[in-house]
Order: sequence, then C-alpha cells, then structure tokens
Amino acid sequence: MTQTSIPEELRYSSEHEWVKIEGDLARVGITDHAQQQLGDITYVELPEIGRPVERMGVLGTIESVKAAADFYAPLSGAVAEVNTDLEEHPEWVNQDCYGRGWLVQLTGFKAEEWKELMTARGYSDFLEQGV
Repeated sequence: MTQTSIPEELRYSSEHEWVKIEGDLARVGITDHAQQQLGDITYVELPEIGRPVERMGVLGTIESVKAAADFYAPLSGAVAEVNTDLEEHPEWVNQDCYGRGWLVQLTGFKAEEWKELMTARGYSDFLEQGV
C-alpha cells in the first residue's frame, strides 16, 4: 500500500476532503488518499464564487484518467474563492494536494461543524478500516 500523507494541522471528512482554517476562511481540498485513488487528474470543475453550500453538498467534480468524482463541502458556508490556477494545472491536485492543489475557500462556516471533522489520527484510523 502506498504511504499516505495526513498533515496533523488539518481536519478531514469521510468523503476524503481536508479543511484548514485560515482566519475567517476554510480552505478545502482532497486528501492524498483521494488523489492517489483517482490517478492522474485532467480537469477540475469548481463552483461559482458566492454560491451557498450545505455541509456534504457537492462543490464540484474532479476528472482523472480513471474516473470522474464529485467533491463535497465538509462545512456549510459560501464559496469565497476558487483555485483558478487548476484550470491550467489540474495536475497540481496530484502533485501538491495540501498546497497549491487546494480547491476552494469557504466563508461563513460553523466552527462546531469543523470540530466534528476527523483529526489526522481519526482519518488515519478511518483509512485503516478500508473505507
């Protein structure tokens, strides 16, 4: 099995998204495990800025050579920013999923929802269960 990177400072959803709180914004991307499962990413469909989202609602779609998969909002809120660089460089999600391969930033999120997400240890245990 390939080693999966799980940064300690992030929180994780059961749908393999990560969240990093930066002031009043929540940066969201897909995990290392998710990008490994998808394979080489060829296109990322991002939501419109300002769009309200419900927790676990579909935010967009990631297409790879293997499949197309939706990605979800790990928190309720509104889309504050999208990573438009992914239009030209979708491979960044594979190369640096926790850095320049981030997907969206949400605003107006609820802190209690963030607390309900998995810690790095919890996500690691979740992956070990074969989900």
